[in-house]
Amino acid sequence: MTKDDLRRQLRTARRDHVAALPASMRTLVFMRPPAPLLELVPDGAVVGLYRATANEAPTAAYARYFIEQGHDLALPRFADAHSAMEFARFTDPFAESDLESGPFGVMQPAGDTDTLEPGVLIVPLVGFTASGARLGQGGGHYDRWLADHPGTIAIGLAWDSQLVDDLPSEAHDIPLSAVVTPTRIYGPFA
Repeated sequence: MTKDDLRRQLRTARRDHVAALPASMRTLVFMRPPAPLLELVPDGAVVGLYRATANEAPTAAYARYFIEQGHDLALPRFADAHSAMEFARFTDPFAESDLESGPFGVMQPAGDTDTLEPGVLIVPLVGFTASGARLGQGGGHYDRWLADHPGTIAIGLAWDSQLVDDLPSEAHDIPLSAVVTPTRIYGPFA
């Protein structure tokens, strides 16, 4: 099975999983980072997150938690659809007043916002393995960013339904430091 075939299959499974959750349950999961995850986040680290789409594991409560703990936050930003991903300061995880629509239809920090380099990065994924392999959306943005920023602690956030036994791997695929789901934590991996 190719990565694209696997992405289609996993996106359908993720969508069905999220649709089956009661709305009240969706708001309760991922409310506060679990203690083992917090142990991976150094004091004062810039925390990069993604702004979740409808079926992705939500990050909004984590963003509010980390800013209340004094961490600077950053979200991905793209100047246009062909530029490299960078991270820019995110100061309002409560009302998102500092975001604008980006080239991929996802809200991102405004173009004049300072760039930041996260030391900890909460990454989206389509699928993952229990050993920390990650299948992303297919654009390679996170793998390229992580390759250019070695030492970044990359933590996947996922629904349990996104776990797979094995993923096709290529030389450019960057493994995760840990994965958090509503029911458990995988890792940390060396």
